Amino acid sequence: MIRVLLAEDQSMVLGALAALLELEPDIEVVGRAHDGREALALLATARPDVVLTDIEMPNLTGLELAAELKRRGSPARVVILTTFGRSGYLRRALDAGAAGYLLKDAPAERLAEAVRRVHAGLRAIDPELAAAAWEEADPLTDRERQVLRLAAEGHSSARIAAELHLSEGTVRNYLSEAISKLGAENRVDAGRIARQKGWL
Repeated sequence: MIRVLLAEDQSMVLGALAALLELEPDIEVVGRAHDGREALALLATARPDVVLTDIEMPNLTGLELAAELKRRGSPARVVILTTFGRSGYLRRALDAGAAGYLLKDAPAERLAEAVRRVHAGLRAIDPELAAAAWEEADPLTDRERQVLRLAAEGHSSARIAAELHLSEGTVRNYLSEAISKLGAENRVDAGRIARQKGWL
């Protein structure tokens, strides 16, 4: 049996995914989490072979969850299941250690197939999305992305500086770099462009 832990913040979607996977004779859903932090807490008891996670979740995103599993050296393989069909997200997911990337509008049978593939040590990625992922590289550093994300949420430079333990001057430098790299007019425009590309 392939042991699967689900992480999805929408209860109805979480229930539907579990019901769908439970129909498969070789797959067992061993845990359900409503965010990445809850998924991490369930790891020790659930002992999943595969973690199937959404990208955007409160507390800890799917990408952060994948990166943390990689950092811990967890044997669980990660499949990202998302509505975001953007190449930037796929690249970040692969960098974070995900073995699969599936869109929520994919045919239902592809879900179990993806779980089996990654469990077997293979990748499960939409081929068109995979090709697009290498056409345009993400120009932002992790720190620039962090600062830009907070700025896009409307935080002031002072608040960003306090939250990230940086000086205000350093925050302004990161924002200036991000704006320049993205060819944006200002921090709001930079946030919009980065989000559109899947880099934020």
